[in-house]
This record gives sequence, structure tokens and C-alpha cells, in this order.
Amino acid sequence: MATHIDEARAGTGPVSLQLPGIVLGVGLGGFVDGILLHQLLQWHHMLTSTNHDRIGVKYYNPHTVSGLEMNTVWDGIFHAICWIAVLLGLAILYSRVARDRRRVWASRVLWGWILAGWGLFNLVEGLLDHQILGIHHVHGGPYQIWWDMGFLLLGLLLLIGGYLLQHSGRAFDPDAPAPSGHQARRV
Repeated sequence: MATHIDEARAGTGPVSLQLPGIVLGVGLGGFVDGILLHQLLQWHHMLTSTNHDRIGVKYYNPHTVSGLEMNTVWDGIFHAICWIAVLLGLAILYSRVARDRRRVWASRVLWGWILAGWGLFNLVEGLLDHQILGIHHVHGGPYQIWWDMGFLLLGLLLLIGGYLLQHSGRAFDPDAPAPSGHQARRV
């Protein structure tokens, strides 16, 4: 009997939180961008720089009602993609961690990968939308290149910081007993 249990446990081990953490980070980073920069600060919308873009998208002036309506539609599409990323990340996480889920949410590994995913979002969005396509910038105007570079730098710092944070934690083993004391701080 003991051998059977040991054999059953031999197939399990530390669960990788890398993929669910990165997917969650991409979605959450997108929400921060959309809620903070698009809606609260209103620095840009998805198509606010298409009058100077590199792919020929029709310009929708965000200072007119019809232009703001079209930018709002594209902001909604962006938020829908962020929402799908968060749901997908949660689904992957919950498929990998079937029990002791409270402990995984306290894991440095998960939060490190989430920060890395947020950084990855900033880098991809900053390079693709701001630099390559040019459909919008972080904060349009004479200093937009500095805002765009700051966005990319923040992404790089989040990626590096997230990697270092996950590296300082322990792999999540659902069969391991919950750590206590000093060990609990390093999970």
C-alpha cells in the first residue's frame, strides 16, 4: 500500500507557475494600462495617434464625439483581450493547482511571474503599438518619445524584478506541508 502511494506521488512534484503567472501578468498589466492611461488620465486611446501612424489606419480624433466613440470601441476590444488573458491565466493556474490554493497566492514564484508578465506586456505593447505601428503613444505631444521610453523601461524593470522575485521563491509543491516561521516568508 505504501509503495502504491509513493508511486502515485512520484508522478507529482513542483507545479510550474510560470505560464499561468505570465498570462495573468499580461492581462493585469493591460488592465493597468487601460484603466489608468486610457480612462482615468485619458492620455491616450487605442487609435489616438493614427493621424501619424505607420500602417494607414483611419484617424479618429478623440476630441470629437464620433472619434471618441470609435476610440472607446477599440479600448473595449483591448479590455476584452485583457479580460480573456486574466481568465485564461486563472484557468491554467487552477488546472495545475487543485488544492491548497491559498498557499499558491502567497507564493513569490507566482507573483514574480505575474510581474514578469506585466513587464512583457509593456515591452510588447510599447514596441508594437508605440514604436512599430505608431497607433498611439503613452502621452502624445512634444515629449512622447520620453514617455514611450519610460513605458519600455518600466516594462524591462518589471520583467527583471519579476524574474528575480520568482527566482527567490521555492517551487510550488502541492504535496509539501505548508512551511512555517522563517520558511513561510520565503515561499
